[in-house]
Amino acid sequence: MSNNSDRIVVTVLGKDRIGIVAGVSSVLAECGANIIDLTSTQMRGLFVMMMLVDISQAKVSFEELQERLKRKGEELGVQVLAQHENIFYYMHRV
Repeated sequence: MSNNSDRIVVTVLGKDRIGIVAGVSSVLAECGANIIDLTSTQMRGLFVMMMLVDISQAKVSFEELQERLKRKGEELGVQVLAQHENIFYYMHRV
């Protein structure tokens, strides 16, 4: 099992359209990253998705994966942000 430094949180936000989940998950699969958990919702035409992803077997660096996800988001017209899990939780603590 991976440790926290091997997990990232991927957030997706934008206008809902067909292919968002497929596009983001295909980038992760191509890079050797494994989706551990995923949740998504629609709010008045806005698509919101969060994924917990294991990158311990990734074929590319975290920075390269971030860039590929960002480019895919631009293609899809959504914002895609990837952060290490521990940084995500630190930034969103209450």
